[in-house]
Amino acid sequence: MRSLHDLTLRPRRWSRALALALVLPLAGCATGDGQPDASPPAGAPTRAGGTASAAADVRAELRVDGRSRTYLLHRPASADGPRPLVIAFHGRGSHAAELREQSALEKAAGARGMLVAYPEGIDAGWGAGTAKTPRRPDPGLDVRFTEALIEHLVRTEQADPERVYVAGFSNGGSMALRMAAERPGLVAAAASVAGQLPTGAAAVEPTGAVPVMVVYGADDPVRPIGGWPSPPPDPKEPILPSRSARETAQAFAEAGGAGAPVTEKEKGYDRTVWRPRNASGPGAGAGAGAGAVQLLVVHGGGHTWPGSSFVPDKRLGPTSDALDATDTILDFFAAG
Repeated sequence: MRSLHDLTLRPRRWSRALALALVLPLAGCATGDGQPDASPPAGAPTRAGGTASAAADVRAELRVDGRSRTYLLHRPASADGPRPLVIAFHGRGSHAAELREQSALEKAAGARGMLVAYPEGIDAGWGAGTAKTPRRPDPGLDVRFTEALIEHLVRTEQADPERVYVAGFSNGGSMALRMAAERPGLVAAAASVAGQLPTGAAAVEPTGAVPVMVVYGADDPVRPIGGWPSPPPDPKEPILPSRSARETAQAFAEAGGAGAPVTEKEKGYDRTVWRPRNASGPGAGAGAGAGAVQLLVVHGGGHTWPGSSFVPDKRLGPTSDALDATDTILDFFAAG
């Protein structure tokens, strides 16, 4: 995710009703009933060093609220039984294929038997806040799209409705946090890299217990770790005010009834954990249990995905190798 607009301007569970009811150019399409086309065309974007295949990767279209929305889907090699699902949101000004390359989520998740869906945002971004904007007059549009995508993948791809996870980078990380905040019965756990909860007129408030992990670079030059209560105006799309990374994690901890935080020093990063009040024993609740929350502050990290081999714009700061954010996030999801 490039986030250069921002940089330039800087000085859990599935609801029973729903369960029962069950930006690149488009490189594939869906049938009239929302079924994806399982044969991606030649030239469909793939992760660096990888090759698209009909069995593993599809780019498909889903019609929601009268609008055609696209997503990239990676299927694990094993197709037996219900599979965990990760919805991964790209950053502002980016697209699904770039997040796939940046995070390598499909490789790590595939080894764990997880489906990974990378949806495409409208105008290369997400409605991560609750306020209307000229580009996003319906602030709930992306929430409904995500709900529909999950329902579709449960119905067509054997996604397990009890193991639906959301993750994202930057603006996409904020979108993942919004889904966890507003749909705690749908999302089993959430993770955000370089994304915070919006505040002010666009504020998003957690409404229930959801395990959440926030990964943040201590030296992020785009979205300061301390939050951005009064961002400068953007002529293309308003930049949402945001809470600090710690306040973001704290909000989820409070909504989940977690206890006091404990900070542990790791090599190259600090880990703060809000454990569930009923947790006991060494390390109990560090990555498991309803309401468990973690904040990982990466020393010297920029507006980047820790552990990634993807080379971002230099103005986004350094990429730390002290932490493999992808494996850390997926381990967190599995522990919940």
